[in-house]
Amino acid sequence: MMAKILVVDDEADLELLVKQKFRKKIRENIYEFVFAQNGEEALERVKEHPDLDIILSDINMPVMDGLTLLSRLPEANPMVKAVVVSAYGDMQNIRVAMNRGAFDFVTKPVDFEDLDLTMEKTILHVKQLQETIKAIKENNILKMYVDENVLNFMTHKEFESSLLKNETIDATIMFVDVCGFTAITENVPANTVVTLINNLFDHIVKEIVAQGGHVDKFMGDAVMAVFRGNYHLDRAIDAALAARAHIAGMAAVHAGDKEYRPQIAIGINSGEVISGNIGSASLKRLDYTVIGDAVNLAQRLQSAAKAGQIIISEETFHKAKESFSCEKIGEVNLKNKAKAVTIYEVLE
Repeated sequence: MMAKILVVDDEADLELLVKQKFRKKIRENIYEFVFAQNGEEALERVKEHPDLDIILSDINMPVMDGLTLLSRLPEANPMVKAVVVSAYGDMQNIRVAMNRGAFDFVTKPVDFEDLDLTMEKTILHVKQLQETIKAIKENNILKMYVDENVLNFMTHKEFESSLLKNETIDATIMFVDVCGFTAITENVPANTVVTLINNLFDHIVKEIVAQGGHVDKFMGDAVMAVFRGNYHLDRAIDAALAARAHIAGMAAVHAGDKEYRPQIAIGINSGEVISGNIGSASLKRLDYTVIGDAVNLAQRLQSAAKAGQIIISEETFHKAKESFSCEKIGEVNLKNKAKAVTIYEVLE
């Protein structure tokens, strides 16, 4: 599948250099490049090319610099991800760029092999997001028409047998809670609250999708995700570690005289769950989800986690200890559990 890439840089010879270095992939229709000389021109290109996948942008440019461009991109095209390519590779510039939504940072002089690998990683992430959005849209369209156009072709028995089928699978469930978020909702306008929580969710979801996880649902200020298939536990923990690091690196949010530093608390549990369309057949309202004790325990583990912690059960610890560094916390009493549960914290 071809990827369309916007290169934003005021260096006159960069366009020719890019075309030379990537001529093979251009010829094979793997990459298509669009060029702009500053941030303002880049925003025009974004409007002209709604099918853009990624942007490679310098920082220091006339008219509009790269950092300003980063802050304008979510409004112009929220699906496009940007990689900053700049000689200004000091930590301050990197942190500012990442906090403004940059997906990655490459320093000049450019190592084109490294740049190509970074582009491939970013494009893969964008394509996964696009597939997720497509699936959500298709699902929403189905929900809009399921009463009149689909179910009219089914008898009630056919509906029950086709949509209420379920299966038992081995999976890993992860609950991610945004800590202290309720307090900030009392001090900032509603639009600001929604924008902030959506931005945090976007970073969390990015790491879940990157590890092949599926976002099952959003519940207030928490996310439930399901990982299935090969190495589902390892991939879930990798996603949790990446999400924690990403959120911890975000800038503080100021609301009046109050400061909010985003943190997340995570509970992870692995085991057998029932997967299927859960809901009301009579109302024809169903959600494809997972249920079972393993799911409930994951949620309870999240409730036991403090800000910045990733908590797992003892059984999950024995499955993960060869791959991850963990520390025993001790026994805790969890809701609906008759006996105390021994929990561990994943460190790295």
